[in-house]
Amino acid sequence: MTTQTHPVDHELIEAAAQVARTRCRGDNHTMAAAARAQDGRIVTAVNAYHFTGGPCAELVVIGAAAAQGAYDLETIVAVGDLDRGVVPPCGRCRQVLLDYFPTLKVIVGQGDSIRSVPITDLLPESYVWADHQLDTE
Repeated sequence: MTTQTHPVDHELIEAAAQVARTRCRGDNHTMAAAARAQDGRIVTAVNAYHFTGGPCAELVVIGAAAAQGAYDLETIVAVGDLDRGVVPPCGRCRQVLLDYFPTLKVIVGQGDSIRSVPITDLLPESYVWADHQLDTE
């Protein structure tokens, strides 16, 4: 683990917090995520909870970004409803984020300890799916 931190994108946190405040209602939508694309735009989304397992907000934001033509995400953050603040990604999201965006920065922490860290710091000794695929050429 490198424990290298990067500048915190407070605009991104506020974008996710705004979506959490205004769009997360009830048990189906309890988390919001915001990601900054390489071109600077911010893409937001909410989770889609379902008892069979629904996608987390971070995974929904990947799809929303792709639908908008933003394929290179640089930074992501998730914020909980009911003013819970920044929430770190779950294990599944950490793996998917690493596989999609190996240089992604993730905003984690609370209060004075909010920081932006590489996704690789959140999944040390990780399995990188692409590294284990057969070369088809």
